[in-house]
Amino acid sequence: MIADIEPVNRESTAAIIARRLREAIMAGTLAPGMQLGEAELASRFEVSRGPLREAMQRLVSEGLLRSERHRGLFVVDLEPGDIQDIYAARSAVERAAATLVVRASERDAIAAVLDEAVARMADADAQGDPTALSEADLQFHEALIDASGSPRLRRMARTLMIETRMCLTALQHTYPTDDYETDVRVAEHHAIIAAVRAGDEPELLRLLDEHMADALRRLTPDPGDDSEPGGTEPGDSAEPGGA
Repeated sequence: MIADIEPVNRESTAAIIARRLREAIMAGTLAPGMQLGEAELASRFEVSRGPLREAMQRLVSEGLLRSERHRGLFVVDLEPGDIQDIYAARSAVERAAATLVVRASERDAIAAVLDEAVARMADADAQGDPTALSEADLQFHEALIDASGSPRLRRMARTLMIETRMCLTALQHTYPTDDYETDVRVAEHHAIIAAVRAGDEPELLRLLDEHMADALRRLTPDPGDDSEPGGTEPGDSAEPGGA
């Protein structure tokens, strides 16, 4: 036992700053491509540059900030290739989590938690709040991963979910709301829950694959298509890309 190490009783200043920067990136307050100035941020957080630099380096290691030599730190830009990579990684993580969930003995309890997330989606839609709708959508997927009981899957999912939020925030106001599209998204999530309850692993994985493919189609334009982002023609009605 190492006697000289004292327990940490509270979150460090650097950890608090890193969390707030993540939240600002997710919300779009710190937009993709934005340069972060140390002096300005240190002043706003009312901290010295030491913990600020430590916090920003954490976000560099997480892939949320990029460092350019002689220029500084910038919020990452997510190109179509990045979005495809994010969803490929998310698919791998969520399939692994779903496999653990569907084989668990407490499937009904897990399904009940997922039901709550879908109810929040429906509430957000009823209130005409697309931001809350997308957030509830992502909370569904986070709940699925949490239910796997795997701390490593949770860690891998954390940055992927932040990046997904960045994608959705960037496109949040691109499309008008369409009740039919929202109903489809809610129905997709209900089908996933039904497969969890039934313990139907092949069906659950198939539904997740289709859900991810549909979300990716909405978030990335077809290179050979002149339509708006998400693959819709100008003037068509479509919901912001699902999570």
